[in-house]
Amino acid sequence: MSETSGGWKKRDSTRDGVFMDYFAGIDIGTAFSKAVIVSDGETVSQCVIPSKGIYKNLADEVAAKALAQAGLSMNAIDYVVATGHGAGNVSFADETVTDISCQANAISRIFPSVRTLVDIGDMTTKAVRVDDKGKSVGFVLSGKCAGGSARILQIVARVLRVDLENIGELSMRSKKRIDFNTGCAVFAETEAVSRVAEGASKEDLLAGLHRALASQILSLMERAGIEEDCALSGGGAKDAGLVMSLQEKLGMEILVPEEPQNLAALGAALIAQEKAALKTKI
Repeated sequence: MSETSGGWKKRDSTRDGVFMDYFAGIDIGTAFSKAVIVSDGETVSQCVIPSKGIYKNLADEVAAKALAQAGLSMNAIDYVVATGHGAGNVSFADETVTDISCQANAISRIFPSVRTLVDIGDMTTKAVRVDDKGKSVGFVLSGKCAGGSARILQIVARVLRVDLENIGELSMRSKKRIDFNTGCAVFAETEAVSRVAEGASKEDLLAGLHRALASQILSLMERAGIEEDCALSGGGAKDAGLVMSLQEKLGMEILVPEEPQNLAALGAALIAQEKAALKTKI
């Protein structure tokens, strides 16, 4: 790694007297930025921060926090791969890789049997077909409307004045789900306001919202071609109520990684390790 790449350079690093190689994946998304550091294929540290501010500064900040968590300095990292919406702003990256490739690589390492991956992101949802080698062999993206992504969850959570991390649990307490008449984020917000004024419970509204979003996700999966096993990633995959609704619509179990929001960053770190190994052999 060159001195010009943001101060990162290869340096021998040891832990407990044992030589270690470290690799980093940086995912700069529209809502959150993530960093994952791996060594020998195992996660050493990971960090998530809101994407508020300049992408270049976010990359520096999330990397620094992941490094501090691992007890490493910046020049201990052998190779860095950046991904996500702001990947081009990661000044210290050795190269950039698409988030779809990173996600396919990571999900294959975690769940080798997965052939269909759905990433529920802030602005878009992606249905990705994955082969037995962890490569993407096709994908379909949701449209421009935020109604098919995790953004609609944020919008309605704000209307209902509930914390985003609590909406999954709340929706699963529903006694009588209220079906939404639209899949559009703008109209869903208006409809939620009206239903609240009519006395609808937050639990029933959220259950209806999850059902509506699950229907859109299922349609996307069908366009991509559904093949078992299926898995979810992205911030939306942390919503247990949405996962349950999608499983009901799909009629099968859906696998969810322990840290679904960090999947692309993990894949980037694993690809960084692969890239470094290839360069060593040349």
